[in-house]
Amino acid sequence: MELTRHQIREIAFQTLFALNTNDQTDWKDFFQVLTSGKYGDDYPEYLHQLFSGVLEHKAEIDHTIEKYLAASWSLGRIARTDLIILEIAIYEMVYVDDMPAKVSINEAIELAKKFSDDRSRKFVNGILSHALEELVK
Repeated sequence: MELTRHQIREIAFQTLFALNTNDQTDWKDFFQVLTSGKYGDDYPEYLHQLFSGVLEHKAEIDHTIEKYLAASWSLGRIARTDLIILEIAIYEMVYVDDMPAKVSINEAIELAKKFSDDRSRKFVNGILSHALEELVK
């Protein structure tokens, strides 16, 4: 049984959150823990692409997010969960060619529903909808 992209996004989110808390987190070990070793050493390529891509392009991604924040807000005020969800979605929207932007937005909203709250879901949707307008031009 293969992991779906939705499941991979959830694992990528959890991995990035763990790395944010402890930069010594080994993603392969963490994958084993999250999947109870069910997949052995068969690590999904898309998982590695997502979390390494977000880390590699973090400065550009965060700059994009900052453009859509209210004047009184900064990245530091955003809940870690919401920021990581936004980073994954922006990464997909900008750097993953075979992923429609609207799918990335929908998946981000699903992550926010699962790992955050209703206000976060609306916040994530608002930021990503504005980013979509710019990226589609």
